[in-house]
Amino acid sequence: MNRPGQTVSMAALVAADPARAVPMLRAEILRNANDAGAYRLLGRAMRTLGRDAEALFAESEAIRASAHDPQLVAIARSLISNDLPGAEAGLRQRLREQPTDVAAIRMMAELAGRIGRYRDAEALLRRALELAPGFTAARANLAIVLYRQNRFADAVSELDAVLAAGGGDAGNLTLRAAALGRTGDYEEARQIYANLTGTFPDHARLWMSYGHILKTLGEQTQSVAAYRRALAIEPGLGEVWWSLANLKTWRFEDDDVTAMEAALSGAAPLSEDDRLHLHFALGKAMDDRDDAARSFAHYAKGNKLRRDQLDYDPAAVTAQVDGMIMTFTSDFVASRLVAGDPSPDPVFILGLPRAGSTLIEQILSSHSQIEGTMELPDIPAIAMREAQAAGGHARDWSQALAAMPAEKLAELGAEYLERTRVQRKTARPLYIDKLPNNWAYLGLIALALPNARIIDARRHPLDCCFSNFRQHFAKGQPFSYDLDHVGRYYADYVRAMTHYDRVLPGRVYRVIHENLLDAPEAEVRRLLAYVGLPFEEACLEFHRNPRAVRTASSEQVRRPINRDGVGQWRPYQGWLAPLLSALGDLPETYARA
Repeated sequence: MNRPGQTVSMAALVAADPARAVPMLRAEILRNANDAGAYRLLGRAMRTLGRDAEALFAESEAIRASAHDPQLVAIARSLISNDLPGAEAGLRQRLREQPTDVAAIRMMAELAGRIGRYRDAEALLRRALELAPGFTAARANLAIVLYRQNRFADAVSELDAVLAAGGGDAGNLTLRAAALGRTGDYEEARQIYANLTGTFPDHARLWMSYGHILKTLGEQTQSVAAYRRALAIEPGLGEVWWSLANLKTWRFEDDDVTAMEAALSGAAPLSEDDRLHLHFALGKAMDDRDDAARSFAHYAKGNKLRRDQLDYDPAAVTAQVDGMIMTFTSDFVASRLVAGDPSPDPVFILGLPRAGSTLIEQILSSHSQIEGTMELPDIPAIAMREAQAAGGHARDWSQALAAMPAEKLAELGAEYLERTRVQRKTARPLYIDKLPNNWAYLGLIALALPNARIIDARRHPLDCCFSNFRQHFAKGQPFSYDLDHVGRYYADYVRAMTHYDRVLPGRVYRVIHENLLDAPEAEVRRLLAYVGLPFEEACLEFHRNPRAVRTASSEQVRRPINRDGVGQWRPYQGWLAPLLSALGDLPETYARA
């Protein structure tokens, strides 16, 4: 049945007379129990005849039999050895000959995923599931692809189907917990991690993930205990050491410093990621000991390791801002000012990371009319998709927006509202999206959602930029690992915001972090007036708010307003020449720029 001509003739019989084909296919399977092609055709015949249970069995057997197919085994070896061109050539030939081979389709989806073509991978996996609805492994792969596209609710839905089909292995449960954490369903995610750590008590990374969700929920003591348990299992796991440092209010003991230094210098092999995390954690430990020289040395080493892993070009951000300024003229904006979706629900807080956006979010979400969510990925996802659909680079979103009809803006606004609906857990009329990087897409926000509030969180550039340099981000923020790069990024952000102030006067409300620290009540009253809400005393008691907080500032915003973070760059001034050069006069002008 594996010969192409024979397969084609039997396929024609299945299409024309499936009942007649069934006994012939069963006879072929009796002769060769590993004939995947015969099983696939039998499954198709059974589906046509409405015998779905038998079809499901046949489709499952086709997938099992594929493991014995020499051609697929050779392709699998190519994938394992990362010979992607060889694997692609083999898969293309296979699918030309057997276009309904779901095992090969799944392997092609894996190849697409490896090179970041997630939409192609999704299409392939959906085709595999169309052909074999019971292909649980393909559905689990689809959940991974959806998660990597930031479609977390869709990923949870597919994982629910996987679990219902008996695919409740640790990997699928862990992915489900991670996705639930991104949809704001923290308690359910916490329970999954609690169960998994009970089942696999010696799995360090599970304890680390459990620690992350406990930290988000504000349970610092339990979070630290989970991190400590992970380190007892795997002392060189650098991400756990950094997770402790990232509590911000945490201070390492001398024994911790000794253990981290021993991990870096020991004979046990460490991955590059473990090393960079250890350097960031030791940078924090030395800073707490007022040893600026040793602290900066560790931060510099950690940043270099991370920077060398990335392909970041600061000129690309400058070019994106240049393109936006050319596109968003006063006339262009005026012609589209009311074209978007009229909903007033979203409140955007944007700017640089480490600029005080979490503090603003915590203050606003303490108001009875505003719900805090998290840093939502939806605006960049929409912008990049539209840019790529128009044939440009992701940074060309403003040109793509200029080319689309004005009525499309309302569609994009409505899409954003629908995509973020899963994050809304209360009936409060307003909700917050505090992804800092949304400053780069502010024009899209302003036109697609003309009644949304937009808040620019701005902090002194030296405190802000150096805080970024000392922060290892779980993902994104590639500009932060070089002092020159982060300075140029801050300058481009200010340049963009200054232009928006010209063409959208009064649309963006700016909160200067230092002003908020100096006069919190006056600043909070002005901020609420901009949002259109009356003052509530709870906004000044934000540190009592029990809501979950995912960002690096989660522990800091559970304390009253303080000035602990002001001037932290000063002991390091001797090493900051690249940053000072990139910023120019912004340390003096940032608040009025």
